[in-house]
Formats: sequence, structure tokens, C-alpha cells
Amino acid sequence: MQNHYSVIIVGGGQAGLSMSYCLKERGIEHTIFEKNQIGYAWRSKRWDSFCLVTPNWQCQLPGFPYQGEDGQGFMQKDDIVRYIEAYAASFDPPIHEGVEVLKVRKNEAQNVFEVTTSIGDFTSDQVVIAAGSYHLPKIPKLAERLPEWIVQIHSSEYKKPESLPDKAVLVVGTGQSGCQIAEDLHLAGKQVHLCVGSAPRSPRRYRGKDVVDWLDQMGYYDLSINDHPQKEKVRSKANHYVTGRDGGREIDLRNFALEGMKLYGRLKSISGTRIEFRDDLKQNLDHADEVAESIKRSIDSFIEKNQINAPVDAPYQPVWEPAEPMLKLDYEAANIGTVIWCTGYQTDFSWVEVPVFDGKGYPGHERGVTPVRGLYFLGLPWLYTWGSGRFSGIARDARYLAEYITARRRIAHPADWSIVNEFLLGS
Repeated sequence: MQNHYSVIIVGGGQAGLSMSYCLKERGIEHTIFEKNQIGYAWRSKRWDSFCLVTPNWQCQLPGFPYQGEDGQGFMQKDDIVRYIEAYAASFDPPIHEGVEVLKVRKNEAQNVFEVTTSIGDFTSDQVVIAAGSYHLPKIPKLAERLPEWIVQIHSSEYKKPESLPDKAVLVVGTGQSGCQIAEDLHLAGKQVHLCVGSAPRSPRRYRGKDVVDWLDQMGYYDLSINDHPQKEKVRSKANHYVTGRDGGREIDLRNFALEGMKLYGRLKSISGTRIEFRDDLKQNLDHADEVAESIKRSIDSFIEKNQINAPVDAPYQPVWEPAEPMLKLDYEAANIGTVIWCTGYQTDFSWVEVPVFDGKGYPGHERGVTPVRGLYFLGLPWLYTWGSGRFSGIARDARYLAEYITARRRIAHPADWSIVNEFLLGS
């Protein structure tokens, strides 16, 4: 291996591979350092029944759109891994697997980036950080109050119901992972106790189409973060829960309650054998329903405005309401043997020793371009659009950064730097 590259990409997931494809397309020399292996997160950090929640037709990696026969289906975990592996095989990226990047810093005197890895030191003119944002599993300190005999795992460690003790399970969190894992356990016959948070839900199908098809037709996936009503705040919002399981369906927690799943509000405290919950279950269920209904109303408006002939669905009616809120639970009496923390992740860019981060450790950037010349980020949620961290929108972001990188290579003197924005004005 050489010691200097024009561009170094950190991360060999779908973001890093997409960046490599776009650079290779433009003849720009580069290399990729991947800590694990291609498809690692999909292969090792997802449960066995995991599947996409967006239809297969949205898998649009640059130069490699979904080519299967089930565009309206939802790829399962193993199929996702094969899709990514096939993508890499299609253009032979210069990737080095099993190489961890330990440090990235800018040498201002020499105007290069210094990249320290597990196999040695390298330099580059430009660096793309494509390592995602799901770095460290978040588990609350409250977990320390549970006894050792209760198995505690993060959602990234869960594989299948049979791998857990033959006891009831407490699932904490109702984002996409929490709801889908709760359903997986419920369908396997486990007694599930679910802490319901404030995450919104989405309808699966409405007025004759998958909701994703409607939103695409409405231009939602082209909406930039600059035009989004919530601006940068949307980056920290929980994803809407829905599932692609068994061909795709809604997740309505009220149905689970009718079928025997125990629902509670958010986790409040643990004292002795008693778990306490907040009195917000009804509020959280109602909020999730209201978001789903607001999506339907926006589709209704679009259909009416464009005079589209579409079937009319019956109004939503809640099938279950919490009677008296259950605010306490004795985990011994409930025979709980496992707690699954579906409480998300926190980012860890501490190894990027370049001053571009805010007080929460999030990089300052505009469409992935940081204030430090030559440093970029790719694959972050809402980097630019809803699809930025997904198969659907990564191509747009990678091509934009590839043009930016190309423009910077063409500029010989820092004094000419102002023409980069003019070069990219039409992007």
C-alpha cells in the first residue's frame, strides 16, 4: 500500500461504497478503510427476522438500483447483505477490510490530513467520513438497578426469541427497532411488556398504495433539510414505526394490547423488584395515531389537488384504549427474564480530531461539506434529505460530494477557492 492518497474514505458500508463508486467514475484515486467487513452492521447488528421498512424499489445505490422482481417487497436481512456485497463486486472498490481508523487530524502546515490506522499511518488531500452515526449503544444508568439474573441486551444484540430465557420480556422503547422486536417476540408466543415512548407511527398502505409510493409522488423524499419545517431539529427525531414483515403492514400497538401484550408508559424508575412507569401511555398512543392520521390527510390533499382517482379508506378507529394506567410492575411476579433496551445510539467521532463539531458532537456541515477544507461527512440521517442515511438518497449525496471533491482538485491556489461554490451552483 502507498502512504498518500488523494482521498481516504472512512467506512465501507453503503455510504462509503457509494462514495467510492462516484470517485472511481470520475477517475479520482482513493482508498477505503473499513473496520470490519462489507455489510457488517446489517449482518451482525440486526435480528434474524429483520427486513427493510421501505420498498425494494427505493434501493438506489449509485450505478446499482434494485434489479429484482419484487420492487414492492421488503428485503430481509440476508438479502440486504447480498445486495451490498453484489454492489461492491460490481465495481471492485479499493477497500481494505479489517482496518480500523484510530485518528484523523489536519496538518495545516503541509495541508494534508493525517490518518492513523491499525495498520499504519497515511496521509490524504481530502477525507470522507462515511462511518454512519450509530456508534455506541445507549443504555440508561437505570439498568444497573436490575439484578444479574435478568438478561439485559441492547437491540443491536438481539437475534431471535429462542435465544432468550424461557420467561417474559420487557422491551424498552418503541422506535422502529423496539416495535419490530416486540412484534417478533409476541408472534413467537412470548409474554411481552412494552414501554411505549413518543415515537410516531406511519400507515403502511393508504388509498390503494404503499404510503412510501404516495410520499415519493408528493416529492417528500426530495425535500431538503433547509426546506423542512423543523430544519435541523428533524435530525434528532425518532423514525416512524412500521414494518415490512410478511409483505409489509402497519404496527398498531393497540392491536398488540388486545392480543395480550402489556403496554406501559415510559420507564420512570426501578426500586427493589418494582419498576415504575410514567403516566403517559394514552398520550403516547394518541400522538402516534395523530401522526399517522396527519400523513393520511396530506395524501388526501394531494389526491384532491391533483384530481387523482383513488379508492377511499374507512376512517381509523382505535381498537383499544388503556383503562387504568399501569404505573408499577414487579419484575419477579411478572416472571421477567430479559430486558431489551431499544433506546438508540449515540455518535462517537472523538477519533476525528478536527474542529468541526458542536457541543453535542455533531459535525457542522452543509450537505456534508464541513468548514475545514477537504473534510466531508456522508451517510448521516438528514444530511440533506430524508434518504441521506438510507439506500434511497445516498446516491444524491455521494454525487454531490464527488463533484465538490473534483472541483477542489481542479483549484490550484487557495485564492481561487471562491469559484467552488459557483462550480456547484447547479448541483
